[in-house]
Amino acid sequence: MSSTENNLPTDRSLNETSLLNRRLFLRRSASAVGATIALGGTGALLSPQKAPAQQTTDLDPAVLNFALNLEYLEAEYYLRAATGKGIEAHGVGVTGVGTLGPVTIKPDPRVPFEIDFVEDIAAEIAHDELLHVRFLRTALGQQAVARPAINLEESFNTLAKGAGLGTTFDPFANDTNFLIGAFIFEDVGVTAYHGAAPLITSKAVLGAAAGILAVEAYHAGVIRTLLFEIGASTQNAADKISKLRNTLSDEGNGTTDQGIRLNNEPHLIPADQNAVAFSRSTRQVLNIVYGGINATQGLFFPAGLNGAIH
Repeated sequence: MSSTENNLPTDRSLNETSLLNRRLFLRRSASAVGATIALGGTGALLSPQKAPAQQTTDLDPAVLNFALNLEYLEAEYYLRAATGKGIEAHGVGVTGVGTLGPVTIKPDPRVPFEIDFVEDIAAEIAHDELLHVRFLRTALGQQAVARPAINLEESFNTLAKGAGLGTTFDPFANDTNFLIGAFIFEDVGVTAYHGAAPLITSKAVLGAAAGILAVEAYHAGVIRTLLFEIGASTQNAADKISKLRNTLSDEGNGTTDQGIRLNNEPHLIPADQNAVAFSRSTRQVLNIVYGGINATQGLFFPAGLNGAIH
């Protein structure tokens, strides 16, 4: 299979307005959309500071825009790995409320896949993430935020250092590196949607978010399985990344992440003692994608997220 944008699956359809009625968002007051969750501080990688979050009510548009920022990140990663081109090249817009940022990435990031199955997975997930962006943008309408500045180059180097994987890391270099890069995102997406569920007031919005969470969980399961099957090197890398995510998320005081091994056996389904998927608050998610506890920007989002939750 050739890695071009024309090879993305096309046999799926998405009714972008039946699941989320745009009017659910457009009729909400500007104050609800503008309501902020206090997320102060600047932070640095593995910084010890932590600030409590203040929650407001009726945050559906803000929560969906928070998710849209994360979907921009995932879509840009997978699309560029699978096709060498980003969201706009595939017919989906990236403008909106807030500052439109560039995507920092090496020239021609298309992965030189050697394993057909991994290439197929990359194309399918890229297609899914593109549809997630389109779906959320359509649902939010004029309230949709623009794609913020995204760093898909130095961010991975910084993360590699923090996780103890070396000084540099190129997720677009080969099949294995691509899967490790994907592992960084997928478990975070699952926990982010789970954590956002209690903030959502509309049943229609909650149902749509649950559907996206399920797809992200499918993605995560495939990535975790492949990394375990490749062997000890990828198992070690994934476990180190998981440890770093947990440290950033909970400062070592809890568990919101698990590696892909447990007692040297496969551990492909991260969950608590009740077999319930972990959840993260918006602050915990931001700690990971910004690379610092209580940070307001950094790592994958060098200028921060767009929208009320940032």
